[in-house]
Amino acid sequence: MYTSVNHTSFTVSDVDRSVTFYTDALGMKLLNISERDSEFSEQVTGIPGAHLKIAYVEAANYRIELIQYLAPAAEKIDTRTCNVGSAHVAFNVDDLQGMYEEMSGKGVKFISEPCTIPAGPNKGGKVVYLEDPDSNTLEFIQPAPH
Repeated sequence: MYTSVNHTSFTVSDVDRSVTFYTDALGMKLLNISERDSEFSEQVTGIPGAHLKIAYVEAANYRIELIQYLAPAAEKIDTRTCNVGSAHVAFNVDDLQGMYEEMSGKGVKFISEPCTIPAGPNKGGKVVYLEDPDSNTLEFIQPAPH
């Protein structure tokens, strides 16, 4: 039986650069950064020779795991949200416009300006997508007023 969600993970090209982005630009908290030896990493991932550097960042009691494969060599994939297998994480926020303006000033690459959601369970709320340095997508949603 499920008890809770532990984290969402993104594979990144440079974990130190990603930690800087998630903490400095997005205001998340760094929880841990460490390497995982090949024996353990191979067992968990099923990838021969896997050697990982992993960081955990947190916002709103939710953790994101950032994994850099030190080995084997990584390949860049097309992470656009229209591609099968792509994923994103959505955070509820209380001041989307304010966050958008502050983060834009820090160089965050947003896909668009905040938009009003026209239908569905979040109808009337505001939403915006942004990309991290490796083009992983994050979404911020400001729920509709009640």
